[in-house]
Amino acid sequence: MKRIIKLLVLAATLAVFVVPTLAQKQECTDDNKGTWYKTFYDNYKGDAAAQKIAYDNAKLYLDSCPADPNDKQAAFMKKFVDAVDAMKDKANTGKQFEAAVTSKNYADQMKYGRLVLANDPDNVDVNSILGLAGLADGSLLKDSAGYAAKAIQLIDSGKPIKAYPHDQALAYLNWTIGKSKLATAPADAITDLLKVAKIESDVKKNPQLYLDLAAAYEAGPRAKLSNEYTASLKPDKTETDQSKVILENLNHVIDNQIDAEARAAAFTSDAAKKKEIVTELASLYKYRNKDATDANVTELVASVVSKPIPEPPTPITSLPTSTPVTTPGGTPATNNGGNGGGAKSVGNDLTNTSNTGGNKTGTGATTGTQTGSSKPAASPSPLAKKPR
Repeated sequence: MKRIIKLLVLAATLAVFVVPTLAQKQECTDDNKGTWYKTFYDNYKGDAAAQKIAYDNAKLYLDSCPADPNDKQAAFMKKFVDAVDAMKDKANTGKQFEAAVTSKNYADQMKYGRLVLANDPDNVDVNSILGLAGLADGSLLKDSAGYAAKAIQLIDSGKPIKAYPHDQALAYLNWTIGKSKLATAPADAITDLLKVAKIESDVKKNPQLYLDLAAAYEAGPRAKLSNEYTASLKPDKTETDQSKVILENLNHVIDNQIDAEARAAAFTSDAAKKKEIVTELASLYKYRNKDATDANVTELVASVVSKPIPEPPTPITSLPTSTPVTTPGGTPATNNGGNGGGAKSVGNDLTNTSNTGGNKTGTGATTGTQTGSSKPAASPSPLAKKPR
């Protein structure tokens, strides 16, 4: 993923003057104390150069003289010194954070960005940068998702963002949230990933987005429906009315998975990766369309991006009733081509459909739903590999 990183311009509160090297401790006499305090007092409200002098003399006073709880002059100077030291720490943290952004060191971005946010929690740029770090470094994804949600909240409230273009930021931030759910709540991830695909930005052309979406369909609703389908069969593995309804819902989900995989193939420019995606896509597409050819798959990939991305299918609870066709002798005809009518199921006739970590290929623009015409593939395993 190509990230557009602009150097973060830190808030003015992080800009502080450079504190000069301090003189060594001196004798704590009344004359020296009076000189140090007067010099401090005459300069602490001045410009940056004057404040350097004030800081230097305050440090001489505090370092040279023993602590005295009754010394109000010392207490006053200590507040000034503590404030300057705190600002210096902020500035150093800000510089370290900027360096991490420039070098694309995502672990350090998280480390120093948190410190920046401790003093400026509503900084939309820093929240956004941390919200995207997890897309580049999967080990940060869980933490990154929280900052992504905060950044989206700030952007939606009207805060301007400078680190990234507005729509691109929203797309990537929603992608972080969706991707963070793939392993634990893939069905929920679908909503977030579809949101990314509908935002007008370059992100919607990233093939990995659609590989993640295909993985979410497979590990989420497809896995659930596959398990339900198997459990709803009769002991002899023949169909039931319930299994036919589940199969219809399952096929709709697979169609959406196909659509996502096809978009991934369409947006992939690397020939070797595209071939890998299309190979998986063809297997899934031909499972749903028994007479499909490789030419049909190629046509599907070529046309899919011109079509709206489908919404998650609405579950159905019953199949349409049909009037039985009778033979001349009055006997209802049997449908030997489907899974109904007491026909034995033929087992898993779909190969190469196990989840490879979100890198599924496929197109969702199938040529229609084949109700009850084929058995579902075996339930996919959880994400076995990190999405490529």
